[in-house]
Amino acid sequence: MVGHNEQFGDDRLSKIAQADTDRPWYKKPNLRFLYLILVPCGLGVEWTSGFDSSMMNSLQAVEAWRSYFNYPSSSTLGLLNAMYSLGALMAIPFIPTVSQYLGRKKTIVTGSIIMMVGAGMQTGSVNEDMFLASRWLLGFGIPFAIVNASSLLSELGYERERPFLTSLFNASWFVGAIAAAGTTYGTFQITSTWSWRIPSVLQLVPSVLNVTFIYWCPESPRWLISRDRADEALVILQKYHSEGKDGDEYVRLEFARIQSTIAQEQELAKNFVWADVIRDAPMRKRFAIAGAMGFFTQWSGNGLLSFYMARILNLVGITNDRTIQQVILSNTCWGFINAVPIALLAPRFKRRTMFLISIAGCGVVYTAWTISSARFVIDQTQGAAIAVLFFIYAYSPLYNMGWNALAYTYLTELFPYQQRAKGIAFEQLAVRFAVFFNTYVNPIALDAITWRYYIVYCCWIVVEWLTVFFFFPETQGRTLEELSFMFESQELRERVDKNVDQTVQEIAKKETLEG
Repeated sequence: MVGHNEQFGDDRLSKIAQADTDRPWYKKPNLRFLYLILVPCGLGVEWTSGFDSSMMNSLQAVEAWRSYFNYPSSSTLGLLNAMYSLGALMAIPFIPTVSQYLGRKKTIVTGSIIMMVGAGMQTGSVNEDMFLASRWLLGFGIPFAIVNASSLLSELGYERERPFLTSLFNASWFVGAIAAAGTTYGTFQITSTWSWRIPSVLQLVPSVLNVTFIYWCPESPRWLISRDRADEALVILQKYHSEGKDGDEYVRLEFARIQSTIAQEQELAKNFVWADVIRDAPMRKRFAIAGAMGFFTQWSGNGLLSFYMARILNLVGITNDRTIQQVILSNTCWGFINAVPIALLAPRFKRRTMFLISIAGCGVVYTAWTISSARFVIDQTQGAAIAVLFFIYAYSPLYNMGWNALAYTYLTELFPYQQRAKGIAFEQLAVRFAVFFNTYVNPIALDAITWRYYIVYCCWIVVEWLTVFFFFPETQGRTLEELSFMFESQELRERVDKNVDQTVQEIAKKETLEG
């Protein structure tokens, strides 16, 4: 078991960051601007993802959409949802290469432009094939943006706020989801095709914001250093992490540690981009955990609520389209209300502890939900239907405290810079496989065995809990560079620490000469 919190590396950076309590981020003009610009450029990427899931969930209760596409069968409906994940699966092999070549900013723009084309095609769809093609394009673009936006948030944030930025990334999903659910609720009674074309065209908005505001967002200093543009990286770190003060102790040490760590990572990295997945035992362990996380974030039962709420409600006698739209909208709003404070609280605690509590809570709720659904089938009572609704709402905060709040925080801490895009892309690969399976199989399984299908998730959640307990390491309380070699040998960590001290001395000497 690797649950203990190892002491490794040089933790001077974390100590300095935590000791800097006199000036919170909102009293630092440059850092304040950075965090504000990261809202549309970083957090905004998840708005697109949330919008898409919620819109596809809501369209199933839009009569004009159902009739236009000839009342999709369970398999057709599954394919319409799964096509998004298929597009993402096709994109993932290219993400690390494109990210390293273009940088975080340009790759986000590339993904956003692809999604804008997809949203436009979806709006103008005249048949099922065109709608499927638009779903594929939207899915192809989203992982480019997600991988690089989550990385950019972690690599630009000041150490004290970094975990909160990455935790808010997933919580931002609900902004897009609420917008989609609210829009569809407002348009579902329109008898023309604009009942679903209006939500489709609005899916353009988050990507347009990404492209519009990215110009004012700085590039990742770690990417610049990896491309031999260290001087530009130092300027960015000084501007945003020390408000332009030359010689700031934190920035000097931060720059030195990033530079030394990336140099060591490049020395170990393989030439073939995906060879690092099986490079050595420590790296295999990282990628295995990332893959497990990808499955767990989608196989915890949340996929049913994200894509097939209408089917779930139908199973307990709720069939009115307006009522279904109201439940979807209210549950999405409730998710946002609890996800944001949880995202601000969860990083203060140990990652493993929060994951374990979250998974256990989801397991309890899912079991109670399953029992309530079974009682409805037996008794046909309104009380059993209300109980199902209660547990659907109770599920949200329990899921959010683990897989929603900490997924990207944990991933960015798990991987060194050189493998970070690959690691998150690998997690996205697992996510898309899981979503592709779930979105295609779920409606078929729900039709075939109804509430009994929930038992599969009840059992799977136990597997998740055991996996986290035995195999997930603790990462809380360390900087990204301090975590870079947490699975590697002590000798390697000491070598990096020695290079850091040497680099700090060189920077100090240069500043003295320039002064």
